[in-house]
Amino acid sequence: MPRRLDRVNELLRREISAIIQRDYEWHGTLVTVGDIEVTQDLKEARVWVGILGGAVGPVLEKLNREHGSIQARLMKRVVLKSTPVLHFHHDASAVRGVDLVNLLDAVEQLPKAPEEEPAEESAPATDSLQSERMPIRMCQRNDPMNPASGGSAP
Repeated sequence: MPRRLDRVNELLRREISAIIQRDYEWHGTLVTVGDIEVTQDLKEARVWVGILGGAVGPVLEKLNREHGSIQARLMKRVVLKSTPVLHFHHDASAVRGVDLVNLLDAVEQLPKAPEEEPAEESAPATDSLQSERMPIRMCQRNDPMNPASGGSAP
């Protein structure tokens, strides 16, 4: 059942978005449909709308006032047992995203601290045991000098 709801949500999102963009005038405001939440019985749907470049209140009022007209157009394009009643809500994530990008741009323009030069490394102290160690010899199979490798010592 959830998979069906996901498909219905996506279909309604695309169609409502097309209806809103094609049939309504927004006068310099960008209106996008971000998400739709349809109830299990497909009777109601919350439509989350992102609004950029204009006042939120008038756009939401217009959408909620015209929801019957949008539903009628949706019913002609999408065949469901019952067309859900649409309730439009503001989705502020687009505004928050734009604010975040602007904030990152402002931070990038701030003066930067001077880069530090790498400190000179002093010569590492040699370990007295390290100089006394014997060189390590790689063990090969059937090495006559290494009885552990299967070879025999002379």
